Amino acid sequence: LLVTLILHQLLESRDRRMKLEKLNMVIGTFFSAMGTDLIAYFSDHDPQMKDLKRDLRISESWKEADFIRVHAALSEYRCAVSIGEIDLVALKNFLAGKEDFLVRLLENPLLIEHESFTELLQGIFHLNDELKHRNDLSSLPANDTRHLSGDICRAYHLLIIEWLEYMHYQKKYYPYLFSLAVRTNPFDEQASVIIG
Repeated sequence: LLVTLILHQLLESRDRRMKLEKLNMVIGTFFSAMGTDLIAYFSDHDPQMKDLKRDLRISESWKEADFIRVHAALSEYRCAVSIGEIDLVALKNFLAGKEDFLVRLLENPLLIEHESFTELLQGIFHLNDELKHRNDLSSLPANDTRHLSGDICRAYHLLIIEWLEYMHYQKKYYPYLFSLAVRTNPFDEQASVIIG
């Protein structure tokens, strides 16, 4: 009986680890296909990001404590994207072009076990819907612009937190993926994919 219980626990642990690996492959695909581009675009139009960008320049030398420190800073951070600088038509077209990809992600049963990533996808879907239902984005009233700004900030804040979690996971388990992610860090203007 004891041997059976131990074997059962080992198999459950292995199954959980395999699901986590597959889930992180899905998350990695999301960041490669669109997440990193969205972060880079929104952070370029975030006047409060200047100080935080310094903290988000993740490097190979980062330790567990660095991730914990920055995660704590992000939980206090309130984004303020300058919506007047955002090209809403280009954003609308970008998100519309990724809609099928996002739907396929949501169909993945692994996402049931990852609430924060599901919340991120819901935030992006909501932003997409808000933009899609407006025919003319060039002359919106101030209240509507504020509303859209809130939707952008929600998605953007969730993106940053999820990106940091994904970077942390890569650092722990996949150093070669982490190396590329550091060299394509959307918060580091000096980042270069070329290894010098």
